[in-house]
Amino acid sequence: MRLTDWIVLIITLSGIIAYGVYKSKTSKDMEGYFLSNRNMPWYIVLLSIMGTQASAITFLSAPGQAFTDGMRFVQYYFGIPIAMVVLCITFVPLFSKLKVITAYEYLEQRFDVKTRTFTSALFLLSRGLSTGISIYAPSIILSSLMGWDIYYTNIVMGGLLIVYTVTGGAKAVAYTQQIQLIIIFIGMFIAGYLIVKHLPENVGFSEALAVSGAAGKMNIITTGFTENGFDWKDRYNIISGIIGGFFLALSYFGTDQSQVGRYLTAKSESESKLGLLMNGLVKVPMQFFILLLGALLFTFYQFNPSPIFFNRAAEDKAMQTPYKDSLLQIRYQFEDEQFSQQANSKLFVLNATPALKDSVANGAEKLAILKKEYKAVIKKAVPTADTNDTNYIFLRFVVDFLPAGLVGLLIAIIFLAAWGSIAAALNSLASCTMVDFHKRFFSQHSNANMEAQSFKDYQLSKWYTFFWGVFCIITAQFATGMGSLIEAVNVLGSLFYGVILGIFLVAFYLKKIGGTAVFWAAVMGELLVVALFLLDKYNIIGLGFLWLNVAGALAVIAFSVILGFFKR
Repeated sequence: MRLTDWIVLIITLSGIIAYGVYKSKTSKDMEGYFLSNRNMPWYIVLLSIMGTQASAITFLSAPGQAFTDGMRFVQYYFGIPIAMVVLCITFVPLFSKLKVITAYEYLEQRFDVKTRTFTSALFLLSRGLSTGISIYAPSIILSSLMGWDIYYTNIVMGGLLIVYTVTGGAKAVAYTQQIQLIIIFIGMFIAGYLIVKHLPENVGFSEALAVSGAAGKMNIITTGFTENGFDWKDRYNIISGIIGGFFLALSYFGTDQSQVGRYLTAKSESESKLGLLMNGLVKVPMQFFILLLGALLFTFYQFNPSPIFFNRAAEDKAMQTPYKDSLLQIRYQFEDEQFSQQANSKLFVLNATPALKDSVANGAEKLAILKKEYKAVIKKAVPTADTNDTNYIFLRFVVDFLPAGLVGLLIAIIFLAAWGSIAAALNSLASCTMVDFHKRFFSQHSNANMEAQSFKDYQLSKWYTFFWGVFCIITAQFATGMGSLIEAVNVLGSLFYGVILGIFLVAFYLKKIGGTAVFWAAVMGELLVVALFLLDKYNIIGLGFLWLNVAGALAVIAFSVILGFFKR
């Protein structure tokens, strides 16, 4: 990066931290630290919900996901609007009425302490691990830009984040997310405009979409059906998106404390509902646009020289090994094939015949094969290298083609997205640890001096936030080589979300089921989900990860009914 970029980056990030600390004044107790005294308006709730979900993984990995696999990932979000309506009818009124700090407090009132503790523990495990992956995402940027070892960059990123999260609590998180999202949207629109601007003179927005479509990248709606019937292993199609995405969204927004904690900050039940409903309206278009950047970026590289491998740091290491000649040979083949592909793409824009469309598609396939061969050689040269470069595609374009100053702004945007979601996650992890474990099992005090005890709890909450920050940094050290991060974090969540949702659904709708039945049903349900995941991983069965959410929820309900019947 150039000096201008560093200045823009430092000023933007410093300003956000200062603003967050400035806006973080609340009462010095758990209600103030975790829920901002429940006084947030709906639009802050909306932006906080969106900022929590839209991490750096979204803006760093999603364009690369569309670049490699097309737009079909957008179907993953189709269940969100339906889930928001269900949440506003069921979850929100109950949580608002009970004035809970964490969602899991309700489970002890409905069932018993072991069910509450088990559910909260599942959340802590899933959110702690996924937050570690979220820290790893912006670390990739620092590592690529500065040539730092990824392990040190994880420490730097996590350390900066801990500072204002520990200091400010929920209010700092909410208000910084407001500014972060505004900057993020401006920056992403500018990036999209510049991608189209850098295309040849006779290639506009519609022509760019046509080229992407010819190469199969505009696969927005897919059914999942093949000549052999429905493909259960297909991860992204309209059926898995609506059904599996609905269950995942219902669990994430309804039972994951990182999101529940956001709308519990609202000053009224109606403000919570409005924030959630607006999120349902804007989330799909927002994600569509982010993925569209990846499809446009694919077209951009059909007319401009494209790297055969986007992770420059790993490629440079491989070039220092005896495999250099093999890599150069594949690269020269790639460059020759790319020259032909550019010619075919230009002809297709002038005359979109079926034959030329096939030429563009075939050329894209040949380039993909050469990329795969190149990655295989890099893996031999540097066995520890991350050869899945999906997460580096958008970043490489930003660094190589954007003007001075704007590079710094786009890098700042990815940092801000990371900070917004991770700060909310750390806040929720600390709240569950404090409320569901410390206060429930270890805090023994009388009501003699409630004010002093309240301040003590507030201080301890900060220490728990710090602890989880350190835990997530350690987790980030093991995130290398996970491939597309936006997929990895959603696969991880799907291992737990269905079971957690099933527990809440039993609590809401099966009033005769007791705590012991649902507890053992949840344990068996979790074991079933893990078994299904492993069977899919080793290709014994084929099941896309979104279906794990459906399986987990239905398994808990079914096991609860069976165990409840025998208990009678």
